[in-house]
Amino acid sequence: MNNSFSVRGPVLVTGADGFIGSHLVEALVKGGWQVKAFVQYNSLNSWGWLDSLPKEIIDSLEVFSGDIRDPNGVRVAVKGCTHILHLAALIAIPYSYHSPDAYVDTNVKGTLNILHAARDFNIEKMVHTSTSEVYGTAKYVPIDENHPLCGQSPYSASKIAADQLAYSFYASFGVPVTIIRPFNTYGPRQSARAVIPAIITQIASGATEIKLGALSPTRDFSYIDDTVRGFIASLEAKNIIGEIINLGSNFEITIGETANMIAGIMGVKIKIISDELRFRPQNSEVDRLWANNSRARELLKWSPEYFGEEGFRSGLVKTIDWLSDPTNLGRYKSGIYNI
Repeated sequence: MNNSFSVRGPVLVTGADGFIGSHLVEALVKGGWQVKAFVQYNSLNSWGWLDSLPKEIIDSLEVFSGDIRDPNGVRVAVKGCTHILHLAALIAIPYSYHSPDAYVDTNVKGTLNILHAARDFNIEKMVHTSTSEVYGTAKYVPIDENHPLCGQSPYSASKIAADQLAYSFYASFGVPVTIIRPFNTYGPRQSARAVIPAIITQIASGATEIKLGALSPTRDFSYIDDTVRGFIASLEAKNIIGEIINLGSNFEITIGETANMIAGIMGVKIKIISDELRFRPQNSEVDRLWANNSRARELLKWSPEYFGEEGFRSGLVKTIDWLSDPTNLGRYKSGIYNI
């Protein structure tokens, strides 16, 4: 872990209870940052994936339970912090077909709440999390930050709106916003709605007929450690206010090839079954994503450690090992399609 950070926070991490957020919180604490972890309030007092972290990490955190959609709670969370890493969002694309209003409330209004608070409390830097889905199907590859935006799902449309709001607060009010745009992060703790854990958990549970949707779309998968390093680099980097920066491995692979690679690593011969429930509507499917990460290399001095086919395979091995552990596998309902 890089211990050369010149600024140590306190930093507010929204969405800290989620996949990327929990890994980010863990890395920040290990790097010496003072962290306030914003988690979704619930009656069980669950802190999501933070509950799985070592005790020494948990004891170093201030955990704030609230709702990103509530402006008063957001202001309370932001007060006293110098930096914000804003990751809180609804992200499942199929669920956005089902409940688009929830995506506007969480992703758009929630981001607006954070931006207002960042402005009012004179935050030193706010890193807003975007997604490669805002590009839609690639019009050219690799995709750089100047690629046109295309909301092919209510989820991606809500993230485009959130990105534009974030940029507008920089342009209009001088809020020190940087937009980080990860491409298809994977690794331990990823939710079952994503394709890599969906494949691994089915195989690890004994299935040889694997249910998937479209196999031909390509993705640029980034291992969680690389994504986390990119976020932390964005806190440390100078002269990136107002910038939009891709985080991707610059390696393109189809979903079908990914499934077969996973099966090969796990030593299982599989048959892929087309599950109609898992297909996106034709005009909503993003057929191709492939990241140009040159801006991240230049501005963040960041480069992926898990790159190319061998890097992808290495990340998959770590993900498979984690998901195959009975304790972790037991958290997933592999026989149920999670939208």
